[in-house]
Amino acid sequence: MTQRSTDTSAIHTWLVLMKAHRTLTRHATRSIDALDMCLSDFAILEALLHKGPQPVRELARRIDLTSGSMTTAIDRLETRHLVKRADHATDRRAWVIHLTPKGEALITKVFAGHQDAMERAMRGLSKTERAKLTDLLKRLGTTAEEQLETGGSK
Repeated sequence: MTQRSTDTSAIHTWLVLMKAHRTLTRHATRSIDALDMCLSDFAILEALLHKGPQPVRELARRIDLTSGSMTTAIDRLETRHLVKRADHATDRRAWVIHLTPKGEALITKVFAGHQDAMERAMRGLSKTERAKLTDLLKRLGTTAEEQLETGGSK
């Protein structure tokens, strides 16, 4: 019986990473949908929970939403009394988004359920393996970002 060599090509690594990402995204979406929330609303509330109040532009950059999508999401969350807009301290054209007490209570509960779901989805890796993978993915992301910024000329 011949031993199959491991494909270490960049394209193979990207394909494996993409498939893992898709599967983990399905787990994440399922855990969030079960709590009557869409992924973008969850991302906004989670960012506010863990990073505190933020200007709309910074929040949109952090969770990768367009300006129009961000406005729609903030309107939806404000209607549900989960967030509130406040004037920016130095920029009269900007809003800062804050969690309301109701929003904080909801995202705290939802995040705990999501965290449990992701723990179950990743139980195939030890904590040490997750730490190593996290370090490798950060390094990969940094290198890929540098390539984008330089136009791939490095």
